[in-house]
Amino acid sequence: QVQLAESGGGLVQAGGSLRLSCAASGLNFNMYGMGWFRQAPGKEREFVAAIGWSGRSTNYAGSVKGRFTISRDNAENTVYLRMNSLKPEDTAVYYCAADKYGISHSIMGQYEYWGQGTQVTVSS
Repeated sequence: QVQLAESGGGLVQAGGSLRLSCAASGLNFNMYGMGWFRQAPGKEREFVAAIGWSGRSTNYAGSVKGRFTISRDNAENTVYLRMNSLKPEDTAVYYCAADKYGISHSIMGQYEYWGQGTQVTVSS
């Protein structure tokens, strides 16, 4: 049974920072690319960031590039999303996802496994 468990969400002021974590179990973590997606109320889920199996390849949405950093610790089966300079428009539920091909891509439909999400709220 594959499980992805996000944590680290919360309420922050605009300009603040949060670090999200996603702990994976039930899969060979070192073989999977990992991605972060987010969904605001009434909006479609959108790509945020992705990282390849080794951590050497990364991919970011233009809206977060320069502010967010994705990383992974394969020894801990965990992927992270450091979010700096947060804006109210970053408010969303953030989801972790796993890609069996091990690459850092942005195509939501290509991710095989998903977590249940963690809420990030940025106040103005």
